[in-house]
Amino acid sequence: MQLTEIHIYPVKSLAGVSLSTSQLSLSGLQYDRQWMVVDNQNRFLTQRTHPQMSLVETDMRNGQLILSSFGMEEHVVPKVSLGMKTIATRVFNDPVNAIELDIATNEWISQALDTPCKLVCFPENETRLCKPDVARPGDHTKFADAFPLLIISQASLDDLNSKLVVPVGMDRFRPNLVIRGCEAFAEDQWESIQINGTNIRMLQTCSRCSVPTVDQKTGMLSGPEPIQTLSTYRQWDDEIYFGSNYTAEIETILSVGDLVNIDAG
Repeated sequence: MQLTEIHIYPVKSLAGVSLSTSQLSLSGLQYDRQWMVVDNQNRFLTQRTHPQMSLVETDMRNGQLILSSFGMEEHVVPKVSLGMKTIATRVFNDPVNAIELDIATNEWISQALDTPCKLVCFPENETRLCKPDVARPGDHTKFADAFPLLIISQASLDDLNSKLVVPVGMDRFRPNLVIRGCEAFAEDQWESIQINGTNIRMLQTCSRCSVPTVDQKTGMLSGPEPIQTLSTYRQWDDEIYFGSNYTAEIETILSVGDLVNIDAG
């Protein structure tokens, strides 16, 4: 098996970045979900309610976040500095502190999304623990929905597309790592895998919301698919599942082309 794709999403629910190599830490890939958009009541925004978020592009240059959107000048997001305001927000039921960035950034993202909002950054000294019912003590993440990594096999997407009238791209599911060379949905069964010297441990199969119905290239809802088809064979416990969530046990560097081994225990 091989690692064939690496993706980060520096700002939760904005467009992602495809990489050939990335630093992997215990909280996930470097820069992944390190920033988040909140409204003026400090409630986080996602494509669930604002599908146009997929059209705002992100890039990392020398450790600095760059935002761009059609018809707008790109915006260089300032690095966190002393004096920036810390606010209390939440990711679903998890309370978390966040650093609010400058007025110019808030004005830019509000214009890009056509709604009053702000950009916040995950503090270096903050630790957001994963769900204790499936994670081990100390497992943590940043602004991701619940866990550090989402892994999907190419075979799982191929299996889904064989059942769809109009195939969808992997970007609909916003994975961090894509693995080729295994059977469909094998990622649901691995207790852990090894890539470049580190164990990557499974936490749980990923339940899906409405985001896969958003066309990531147009920012428009595409109808009930692919969720409707997934519901016919990937639904249990009143949830629809596709891909699985994992966490790394030690830090490493991941590169496209790395071999993936199933941990024999």
